[in-house]
Amino acid sequence: MLSVKENLIVNFSAELLKSFTEIVSRYPEGKQKSALLPILHLVQEEYGWVSTDAMDKVASFLSIQPVEVYEVASFYTMYFLEPRGKYNLEVCRTGPCCLVGAERIMKYIEDKLGVKEGEVTEDGLFSWRGVECSAACGYGPVLQIGPEYTYYENLTEEKVDQLISELKQKVQNT
Repeated sequence: MLSVKENLIVNFSAELLKSFTEIVSRYPEGKQKSALLPILHLVQEEYGWVSTDAMDKVASFLSIQPVEVYEVASFYTMYFLEPRGKYNLEVCRTGPCCLVGAERIMKYIEDKLGVKEGEVTEDGLFSWRGVECSAACGYGPVLQIGPEYTYYENLTEEKVDQLISELKQKVQNT
């Protein structure tokens, strides 16, 4: 299992730095911090998560304080601050979904995968977490899988079993 304390030493590629520069060029002089969100997206796309080292390097690139990057990355749930599985299962845990069984589904996923929320399975395939509103209240409980954010609605334990089985099969076929 990957440790949540694990941190990568990152060296941004020339191609990634070129993308950063292009993004910064979209904003007025002195407003380079405006490029922070799209740059963090690129970092996460490249590494799968946003490590402290990566955030420090983004801060240096943008000539801002590291804390300015930390506060943004930790505010938005779309950024992962620790390693996650190839498939990150995100279960809506707000009121409407909980009323129709989201908490039961989260407990079932925890037991099925053998990892607690935020942990990664030994094989690196799965992690899971509860998220705030997935905007599918009429179809709860609902789960999404990124980065494509495919939605699975009206979840049951059987549907979770089928989904996990299909994802494992997908990996075996590649």
